[in-house]
Amino acid sequence: MEIAPATHVGPVELTVADLDRTIDYWQRVIGLRVLERDNGRASLGADGELVRFVEEPGAAPDHGHTGLYHVALLVPDRPSLARWLAHGARDEIELTGLSDHAVSEAIYLGDPDHHGIEIYADRPRELWEGQVFQRMTTMPLDVESLFGELADPATEPFEGLPDGTVVGHVHLRVADVPKTVDFYHGVLGLGVMAQLGPAAAFLSAGGYHHHVGANTWESRGASPAPPGSAALRHATIVLPDAEERDRVVERVADAGQEPEELEGGVIVRDPSRNALLLTSG
Repeated sequence: MEIAPATHVGPVELTVADLDRTIDYWQRVIGLRVLERDNGRASLGADGELVRFVEEPGAAPDHGHTGLYHVALLVPDRPSLARWLAHGARDEIELTGLSDHAVSEAIYLGDPDHHGIEIYADRPRELWEGQVFQRMTTMPLDVESLFGELADPATEPFEGLPDGTVVGHVHLRVADVPKTVDFYHGVLGLGVMAQLGPAAAFLSAGGYHHHVGANTWESRGASPAPPGSAALRHATIVLPDAEERDRVVERVADAGQEPEELEGGVIVRDPSRNALLLTSG
């Protein structure tokens, strides 16, 4: 049974070693605002919450385990992406990649705890809808074309990520892609939009190019991050209403898992033990 088409991704919660350092980076470099901070926790966003951080002093960056590959912040339009890149160039921000995926254009970087970040803008949906498997690819980003959206990239003001920025998708490190697809497609009901054999898969609700990415590039057969790591606490999947959320939770329970009730929703786990908070909104 398919998940409701209006399902989308919500905030991602991460453990960090130094909350002050994290807030500085995500404000100054990424361009988010602090929405709330209290007792070793902080919530940042644009006009809504996008990321949450929980401080665990001394937590070590995680590599080689299942967990977060990147959290992807979707800006409303191409000029917004160009403004961020102009800011990145002026401030000499270290990047890990610049890619054209045909369905989207993307900038990649990592925070001080090595949490992966993607900032991206979608290409018009009519150009790729129903053709994600055939069209989604990775090519070098045409920076000159992107900067053509701005009158003068050298002086274009950057005042943070704009209102309307959302978590477009979350990309996870998993131990086994076929088992991951069985869970996200067979149990949760996301559609398989593209799959690269046993190496990676991209799944979504409502025909989007992907709300969840999963790969084994660094994590085939791996276990979750050990305690004391700067790692994924949970990603959030937002169902359109409580009835749909409860229906999905029931499917997870029927598959043999014991979902965990929390104040903000229900925690379930994929086969790699990546936690998902199912909420309604």
